Amino acid sequence: MPRTLVIMLKLPQAGRVKTRLGRDLGMVDAAWWFRHQSARLLRRLRDPRWRIVLAVAPDCAVLSPVWPTDLPRLAQGRGDLGQRMARMLRSANAGLLGGPTCLIGADIPGITRDHIARAFNGLGDHDAVFGPALDGGYWLIGLKHPRRQPPGLFSRVRWSSEHALEDTLATLPGYRIALTDRLRDVDTVADLQKLT
Repeated sequence: MPRTLVIMLKLPQAGRVKTRLGRDLGMVDAAWWFRHQSARLLRRLRDPRWRIVLAVAPDCAVLSPVWPTDLPRLAQGRGDLGQRMARMLRSANAGLLGGPTCLIGADIPGITRDHIARAFNGLGDHDAVFGPALDGGYWLIGLKHPRRQPPGLFSRVRWSSEHALEDTLATLPGYRIALTDRLRDVDTVADLQKLT
């Protein structure tokens, strides 16, 4: 089955992306960091073992020249983070027989192709895979059959908290869950400092 890696991206505009980071670093510098971080990430994660699909916001960013034009793009659409993630997992591989799909954000500087390969391998004998983040959230979610996700997926998740992973796992009753590498995402200046 074809594998799809969805990368959630926001247009790198000051005051609209990485706002928690921007509170301490400055909104222009936070947007600059995100733009360059996401460009490095896209270069680093290209691999013939999966197809990359960009899930972009705002919806008009589908036409933006900021990202490589050869990568397919989907508009994230309306709703909270969970609603947008569920939609992207469901629709990113439409027409590809619904193969395994992993979804990540673009704010994980340490991620490599090996991390993504291990996550897809985890779906071999599991229904879902998560890449835990050091703050209690997660940097990756993958579903073996993304078009058959449970209706309550991502409901009542306390986003941007240490409970995000625990809350999301609770929305997958009966699923065989694999956990993969623990990585750090960047939400604050303290997160950036821990990378150096």
